[in-house]
Amino acid sequence: MHPVDLDVTSDESVAALDLPGLDVIVHNAGHMVTGPAEAFTPEQYASLYDTNVLGAQRVNRALLPAMRERGDGLVVWVGSSSTRGGTPPYLAPYFAAKAAMDALAASYALELARFGIETSIIVPGAFTSGTNHFAHSGTPADTAVAAEYESRYPGLMDQVGAALAALEPPTADVAEVAKAIVRVVGAPKGTRPFRVHIDPSDDGAAVVNAVADRIREDFLRRIGLADLLHPVA
Repeated sequence: MHPVDLDVTSDESVAALDLPGLDVIVHNAGHMVTGPAEAFTPEQYASLYDTNVLGAQRVNRALLPAMRERGDGLVVWVGSSSTRGGTPPYLAPYFAAKAAMDALAASYALELARFGIETSIIVPGAFTSGTNHFAHSGTPADTAVAAEYESRYPGLMDQVGAALAALEPPTADVAEVAKAIVRVVGAPKGTRPFRVHIDPSDDGAAVVNAVADRIREDFLRRIGLADLLHPVA
C-alpha cells in the first residue's frame, strides 16, 4: 500500500498525483450538510459540489488517460440511496450533490466502455452509527433564515436522525460498504455489477434504481448503443 496526501478540491494537489499502473479509482470523498435548503448560501452549495462532484472530475482527468491508454481499469463511485430512495427534508444540498455524482457516473460508464474501463456504483443507505457523517455535517451560513424554519419545523433534524436510527436494524454495519467495494474490485472483469446497494433500512432506492437502470439499458439498445453496456476486454 502506498498512501498519498490528496485534496480533491485542489487542482495542484490532484495534478501532483503519481500513480503509474493504477487499476482502480474509488470516488469516496464527500461531505454532508444538514439544515433547510434556503438557509445555505450559493457559496456553500458550490463548496459542497466542489468536494462531492468536481473532486471526482479532477481525479478522473488526472488518472483516466493512463487507464484509457492501457485499455483496462475500474472506476468505483460511492453514491447514496438518497438519489432515488425516500428522502427526509433538511438534507437537500447533500442529496442534490449525490444525484449529480450519480448522473456523472452513469454517463462516464458509457463513455469509458469502449476503452475497456468498467464502472460500478456503490449505493449505501443511511448509516447513523459507525460513521461521523452526520456528526460532522455542515450547517447553514444564513442563521436568520434557519431560525425562521426552526419556528415551523422545531427539532426536525433531531426527529429525522432518531427516525433513521430506528429504521436501522441492530445488525447494520457500515463496514459492509467497504466489503462491497472489495468484492466488486476482486470480481473478474466482465462480471462486475453496475450498481450495488447496501441499505439495511431499505428506503426504496434499490427498487427505483432497478427500474431506471432497465429503462436506461432498453433505451441504449433502441438507439444502437447496446455495446456501451459491456466494456470491451
